Amino acid sequence: MFSSRRNFIKNGIVAATVASVTPHLLFAKSKATVAVGLQLYSVRDEMRNDPLGTLKQLAAMGYNNAEHANYVDGKFYGYAPEEFKKILDDLGITMSSGHTTLALRHWDASTNDFTDDWKKTVDDAALIGQQYVISPWLDQAQRKDYNEYLRFMEVFNKCGELCKDAGVKFGYHNHDFEFNLKLNDKLMFDIMMENTDANLVVQQLDVGNLLEFAKPVEVIRKYPKRFESIHVKDEIASSREGHKYESAVLGTGLLNVRKVIKEAVKTGGATHLIIEQEAYQGRPPLDCMKDNLAIMKSWGY
Repeated sequence: MFSSRRNFIKNGIVAATVASVTPHLLFAKSKATVAVGLQLYSVRDEMRNDPLGTLKQLAAMGYNNAEHANYVDGKFYGYAPEEFKKILDDLGITMSSGHTTLALRHWDASTNDFTDDWKKTVDDAALIGQQYVISPWLDQAQRKDYNEYLRFMEVFNKCGELCKDAGVKFGYHNHDFEFNLKLNDKLMFDIMMENTDANLVVQQLDVGNLLEFAKPVEVIRKYPKRFESIHVKDEIASSREGHKYESAVLGTGLLNVRKVIKEAVKTGGATHLIIEQEAYQGRPPLDCMKDNLAIMKSWGY
């Protein structure tokens, strides 16, 4: 069932793309463009309380690209995939990527295959037009044993194949532990990079999350062309207990975000710049998102 549905979705996407592109553009590949979007976790409370109204406000600000953070029980922010796609289309918003965690429960080692639940996740992502299915987390249990971690990296590669068959790409989004925790005396991030196929597993580099343990530009230069997507984020010192840093409006914090973006596009191969801000220093989140987009535009994106 899932194979036929996946082929139907994939063929529909290809047909729609071909029909909308003029012959000379099909013949000559144009210069790659960079898409700027917003991770909707940045306005998580607003999206929970009024997803349609919030999306309308974001569209009015000028956002035409977004990344979701809420796919639950086969629905996006409470909407069935077909309903959510119509909302996005009506607002002129492309949902280029989304965060849905690939967990141990989604892989059945006895059948050497993914569960139907995960296959539906991938198919629904393709249906609403995602280019990327991004897994944003690794459970604690997956960080303890080197061999178990390697086995799950192979599951990552297999998920890349599954997503490719559906016409999308699979990716992983880092936090900070990947740059701090070691297995067999090697950083988890390095193990991941060395054991995942660059053609099957995209890295979405969150430049703010790694700040405490690594420098974003150095990471990008170490692994060129591995970061098709990045989370554009700035950080300030945090007064919250248990937090060294917290995110802030772009250009107001400790990171030279503009320099990082430039390196990500030039060296990292970034084509998707996803704005994310999780703390607001007492300001309304939507006001911060308006400022963030204005700053990106002032930087030429």
